[in-house]
Amino acid sequence: MSNGSSQQKMILTTGNAASAEGAITAGCLYFAGYPITPSSEIAAYMSKRLPEVNGTFVQMEDELASITSCLGASYAGKKAMTATSGPGFSLMAESIGLGVMLEAPMVIVTIMRGGPSTGQPTNASQSDIYQTRYASHGDYEIIVLAPSTVQEMYDLTIRAFNLSEKYRTPVVVASDGIVGQMMEPVNFHSNFDIIERKGPQVPPDEYKPFQVIDDDLVPGMAIAGTDYYFYVTGLTHDEAGNPQMTPEAAEMLIKRLCDKITRARPEINDWEEKYLDDANIVLMAYGINARGASEAIERLYQKGHKVGFVRLKTLWPFPDELMEKLGRLGISKIIVSEMNNGMLIREVQRFRHLFEVSGITIPTPIPFSPKFIFDRVIKEV
Repeated sequence: MSNGSSQQKMILTTGNAASAEGAITAGCLYFAGYPITPSSEIAAYMSKRLPEVNGTFVQMEDELASITSCLGASYAGKKAMTATSGPGFSLMAESIGLGVMLEAPMVIVTIMRGGPSTGQPTNASQSDIYQTRYASHGDYEIIVLAPSTVQEMYDLTIRAFNLSEKYRTPVVVASDGIVGQMMEPVNFHSNFDIIERKGPQVPPDEYKPFQVIDDDLVPGMAIAGTDYYFYVTGLTHDEAGNPQMTPEAAEMLIKRLCDKITRARPEINDWEEKYLDDANIVLMAYGINARGASEAIERLYQKGHKVGFVRLKTLWPFPDELMEKLGRLGISKIIVSEMNNGMLIREVQRFRHLFEVSGITIPTPIPFSPKFIFDRVIKEV
């Protein structure tokens, strides 16, 4: 549904504040978190804003309690969010899997910093890309969005809530210490629809919490404490939520949980592309590092080099369909630029039967400058 407002409001603010305001705009009424650099400003902002919209803010004792509290709020019918960074995300890992298994909508914003361990708390990084995808154990799919600007911190947080509600799953917004802390003008616009979760489709006496009726493989979600009585568990379960340990039950449940995301990739996945029509080589980047890459591409284009550009806005599920499209366009090489020792490049390398793959992959807290990227790409043109 539309939020019914056409108000336009430009403000100079940080990425963390923009993400928090995006959550409020999307209808978030519950935030639980624990302070951690460089994401703490999100919690601070929510502690002021949520009471203004009759929402609830709770500072929890740790990240384990934060995420499980959000899962409970979700089943109480509230849109819920937490925010953290790499070490806190590690502590949330088990409950991310619980959220997937319970099919509980919620949003996790992680502001990446240097690691491993304590690493570089006040610096940026893109070294948690695999963490956002594979933090929990078992087979599952997850949606991860990657903003590159303060404006996108607002926009993609709203989109994260919409995707979370639509597919009944935790969704991650993966940013970094630079985008989170930097200030840029932001339009707190309302040019979007707000998606609400699917409710029960049958009367209370017929309701099963994980029964799929529609082709989207997403069951209707009842609110705890209403006339709908139900049981949910992190154990492998049947449609009624009862534990089932048979191989057949495991296959049926896990395949549905995965398929509801992978089948929806055309709707979930999003990217920006430039100069692909006559390109021989494509530079691929995401997040803060895409900003320097974009400028480098403009310089290359002005000098007559046939180099295209792709900026991923969705990291997971990985856009296989984009790789196939680049193959059909006759692209001969993909150069992946990321601030880590080579993570997303490994996904691109699965398509080496279509094109060559090389990388500008350095585990650094400093985004690559346009000149640095230009010089690296020009060697491969």
